[in-house]
Amino acid sequence: MKVPFNYLPNQFKNNKIYFNEWKKLIKSCEFTLGSYVKKFENNFSKFIGVKHCIATNSGTDALVLSLKSLGVKKNDEVITVCNTFYSTVGAIIICGAKPVFVDCDERYQICIDKIEKAITKKTKIILPVHWGGASPNMKAIMQIARKNNLKVVEDACQSIGAKIKNRKPGTFGHVNAFSMHPLKSLNVMGDGGAIVTNNDKIAKWIKRYSNHGMIDRDHISFWGDNKRMQPLQAVVGCIELKKINSIISKRNKNAKIFDQFLSKIKQVTIPKRIKFNKESFVVYMARFKKRDKLKSYLIKNGIDARIHYPIPLHLQKPSKVLGYKKGDFPEAEKQAKNLLTLPVHQYLNYNEINYMLKKIKKFYNK
Repeated sequence: MKVPFNYLPNQFKNNKIYFNEWKKLIKSCEFTLGSYVKKFENNFSKFIGVKHCIATNSGTDALVLSLKSLGVKKNDEVITVCNTFYSTVGAIIICGAKPVFVDCDERYQICIDKIEKAITKKTKIILPVHWGGASPNMKAIMQIARKNNLKVVEDACQSIGAKIKNRKPGTFGHVNAFSMHPLKSLNVMGDGGAIVTNNDKIAKWIKRYSNHGMIDRDHISFWGDNKRMQPLQAVVGCIELKKINSIISKRNKNAKIFDQFLSKIKQVTIPKRIKFNKESFVVYMARFKKRDKLKSYLIKNGIDARIHYPIPLHLQKPSKVLGYKKGDFPEAEKQAKNLLTLPVHQYLNYNEINYMLKKIKKFYNK
C-alpha cells in the first residue's frame, strides 16, 4: 500500500470548478488585482475575524511586509524560535534586522519563559510561530510585548483554521502573516499568502507598498514593490476557503486516531494537546525513538514519512554569523533528532491510517 504525504492529485482531480471560475476571470480581463482578489481578501478577513486582509504573492512576502509595516530595519532585533521554516528568519534578514533565537517547548512552540531573557534595547518585534498548526501561548506573548513596549507579528502560515479558545491565530498580533502554499490546510495552485490586521493605517501602507507604492496610475507616494496575489490564485483561494472547516475537521479526526493509538506505544511521545484549542494539523508530528530507522522502515513500506526539520535554524550554515553554536537550544536540537511527520491530510481513508499505525507498532515489536 502507498500512503502519500502529497494529497494534491486527490484535491485537484476534479478540476472543472476551477476552470469554470477561471473562464469568468479571463472574460473579465482582471489580471492584476481587481474584484477576484478583493473577494478573497473580504472572505478571508471575515473568516479570521479581522478588519483588513491584504492578499500577497506568498507567505514569505506576507512576513516581510508585516515586519516592514512596523518599521523593522537595519540593526533592529526580532525574537523568534529556532525550530521553524527558513522563511520566518529569511523575512527578518530581508528587512536588514537580526534574528534572535529562543528555544522551543515540548509542544514545539516558542518557549514563553525564554522570551524576556532575549529582549535587549534593540528588540523591536516578537515573532512567534504557530508551528505545525498548533499555537503558542499568545496571551502570555502579548503580555510580554505590552510590558516591554514591543510589537508582535504572528507567523500563522501553518495555522489557517486553528483556534485558541474562541479566537483564531492572526487576531492577537499587531500584523500577522498566513501562507497558502500548496501543502497548507488552505492552499492555492502555487504560492499565495495574506496579511491581516485591525490597524487601518498599517493596512493602507501594506496595500500601497505591495502595489509599487502607487496612489493611482500616475502617482506614487513612496518606492514600493510588487507583492500582489495573482487573481488566478485568488479564484482558487475563494473556492478552497469554502471547504476549510470540513478540511480541518477531517484532519483533527485523523490526528485524534493517531494520538489514541500512538499514546499506547512507549517509544512514542505525543505533544500535549491544549483542551480548548483546535489545531489545523498542517502536519502531524510526534517524537519517536529510533526515528531514522523507523522512517526508513515506513518509506520501504510505502508510507511517505518526513522530518520537519532535521537541522534547527541556529545550526544552519547562514546562522554562523549570528554566533550560535550546538547546545545553545537543547530542546530544539533534541526534537530535530526524534521528531517524525506522518501524513494526516483529509484524503486519508481508514485503511491507510490503519496500515500506517500497524506498521509503526510492528516496527517497535520487532
